[in-house]
This record gives sequence, structure tokens and C-alpha cells, in this order.
Amino acid sequence: MLTDSLPRKAELQDEFRQSDAMRSLDLPNDASILVYVRQIEEAMKLEDRAQLQRACNALAKSISTHFGAKPASVRILGVRPLEESGNRIEETYGDYTFESARIRLWMRTAVLEKVTAFGTLLSTLCHEICHHLDVVQFGFPNTYHTRGFYERAGLLYHHVRGTPVRKLVWDKLKNGKYRINWAQTMRSASTKR
Repeated sequence: MLTDSLPRKAELQDEFRQSDAMRSLDLPNDASILVYVRQIEEAMKLEDRAQLQRACNALAKSISTHFGAKPASVRILGVRPLEESGNRIEETYGDYTFESARIRLWMRTAVLEKVTAFGTLLSTLCHEICHHLDVVQFGFPNTYHTRGFYERAGLLYHHVRGTPVRKLVWDKLKNGKYRINWAQTMRSASTKR
């Protein structure tokens, strides 16, 4: 995962830096969250798109309500779209539409059309919920992919999944962006949530 570049316009740099500095979230202690996560996992095993959409919407609503934000709606779609650019092929796992406050998640892989792994879909949902919170709650209308954004999304994912959090290790690239060093991150000691 790569961060976005620091914007060139001075008025956008403040938002970027604030997002980058915000490395934590006041996580909800609502026990129903674990129920919704189990429902998501069960719906994926059954390959039941309607049930999956209901469970994802319930989780998004619970998290948004905790933050005092209007919830984003979640729509579950089938096979992921592929984008080819030169010699690169990228799959779209999910997206967030600012104007409609809608999250879209694709539940099947692009090439083999198999059901996405549970952790992948849940991580994507948490990522998109964080975009929603950035826009409607935290005052980050451009919701940049900063180190802080990825840290917040990771904290939310591990919280709702009930797994230990690992401190993300970042490598600074020559172009000013940062990339997660997954090898070092996975070796790092677990930290408390």
C-alpha cells in the first residue's frame, strides 16, 4: 500500500498533514459489532449476497453511529472490475462515492470469480468506512491515503475482527510517498488496541 503524494496546493496540504498525524480512533465497544462480523463471515461462506449486504450495512451503521455520523450505505456487487494500464493489471476491491455516501464492495475475484477471502472483504469495508468518516465526521473532504488513514483503517479492522494490532512499518520512497513494509510489519511485536 502506497500513500498519496503531498498535494501541491498549500490549502490542501493542511488537510493532508492533519490526516497523516491522526493515527488513532476512539473505537466502539458495541458488542453487536462482533455479531455483524460473524454474519458477514457466514454470508460469505454461503455466498449469499443479500445477507452479506445486510450484515455489511449493519456494521457500517453501528460504526458510524458510534462516531455520531450518518451511516454510509453499502452495496455488494459480484465480480471485481479489472483495470489495465500498460503492463499493470489492478482489481477494484471497493470504493466510496462522496456525493451519495455509498460504499461498493465486490465479493468475487476478477479472474477466477471465486468468493473473496473474508479478511479481504472486511478489510476493504473498514477502509471504505474510514473514507466515509474522513469526509462526514473528521473534516477531511479529500480523504487522502496518508499513513494516518491507513493506521486508522488498520485499527478499525483489527478491532472489529478481534485480532491483534501490529505497528505498521513505513518505508519512505524517493518521490515522498510512503509504502508499508509488510515483512517488517509482520515481524513487529503486537501492540495493544
